[in-house]
Amino acid sequence: MTGIWHGRAPDLAAIEAVAREALGSIPQELRRHMRDVVIQVRDFPDDETMDEMGCESPFDLLGLYRGVSLNAKSVADVPDDVDMIFLYRRPILDYWSESEEDLSAIIRHVMIHEIGHHFGFSDDDMDRIEAQA
Repeated sequence: MTGIWHGRAPDLAAIEAVAREALGSIPQELRRHMRDVVIQVRDFPDDETMDEMGCESPFDLLGLYRGVSLNAKSVADVPDDVDMIFLYRRPILDYWSESEEDLSAIIRHVMIHEIGHHFGFSDDDMDRIEAQA
């Protein structure tokens, strides 16, 4: 995946395509609970998100899950908002350029981590899912 952009950084749509491919690689029993989760790719987190997350730089955050994790939801709850996964393109690309890792692997890792937040998983659970995907 690292060479297909011919010297140009992938745009928002290309990052989203890789993210959707990563979503398709997680086990079906988990993926079926992701139908209503919206994936958004933005260049950077907004100022409110940066303040909320305690970020000093817009490059500090690669992704974010916004919503109520499935383990904290109740059938009696009235949803306030849609569950969303945000991927931040410029910080991901910055990390990619410094790490020399495969870009699709980085996006997949961020996606699995944020999906894990949707399920309320621990870091160990997320590592196991990533190993299986």
